[in-house]
Amino acid sequence: MNGAAGIVLAGGRSSRMGTSKAALEWHGSTLLRQVTGVLDRAVTGPVIVVRAPEQKLPELDPRVVVRDDPEEGHGPMQGLAVGLDTAHTYADTAFVCSTDLPFLHTAFVHAVLRGFQLDREQGEEAPIDVVLPLVHGYRQPMAAGYRTGLAPLVAQQLRTGRHKPAQLFEECRVRRLTDEELLTDPRLARADPELDSVVNVNTPEDYERARARPAPEVTVERFGVLATRGGTRGSVRVRAATLAAAAEQVGLELDGHIVAAVNGDQIRDDGQCPLLGGDTVSFLSADAGG
Repeated sequence: MNGAAGIVLAGGRSSRMGTSKAALEWHGSTLLRQVTGVLDRAVTGPVIVVRAPEQKLPELDPRVVVRDDPEEGHGPMQGLAVGLDTAHTYADTAFVCSTDLPFLHTAFVHAVLRGFQLDREQGEEAPIDVVLPLVHGYRQPMAAGYRTGLAPLVAQQLRTGRHKPAQLFEECRVRRLTDEELLTDPRLARADPELDSVVNVNTPEDYERARARPAPEVTVERFGVLATRGGTRGSVRVRAATLAAAAEQVGLELDGHIVAAVNGDQIRDDGQCPLLGGDTVSFLSADAGG
């Protein structure tokens, strides 16, 4: 077993937001759909969403695995225990995050997960348990990498009343990655130099500021019979947060007859698939001979 899974802790109703963050609108989609879609693009294993008891979730990709917290009141550690236990069936490691990271980038996920490889590269004998970003001086336990085998230890911590991630870290081998260390990854340095991947929305004001930012700029290409649609030939740059939005801006509609290749190797037909700054989206006819 190898590879990595993605775990999103959906939480429940946020007292500061007055509603569930997971269902907040995000460029025609939702925050939860945005974050799970980014993780789906970044990891090889499944994306797992852990929700609060009886929490209603917005529409998700059918491939997303949904699990429930057994009870409320134990904070993110309870969701972490459930998520890691589920992910352990599929992968050795997982990127774990909250649902309120609208600017999460695949490059950040990859840079964090690479932290697990450093122990082998540096000849360390014992494996790292947690890769913990330390961004702008603040620990980011809800945008971090965890070994899925930690699930029993997390469960034990909960049974003894230790409900904080910091208490878990006392029992683990933790690799902390500073801004400078993260940005040695050239792709992350290009895609997210300010490390906005960890910017979260805790208040209505945070959400309004985040939502006011423009959609990411992407390059759109059309091939075959699609090349002449929309009145513009060749590649064009547009601002679009999802595949559907990118298609609309070049006069196309994802209606089952059109698919998209994101960055040349990920074939998608889901209009809600999130796009990230710097992506190249190539639209193709799904029909034979197109």
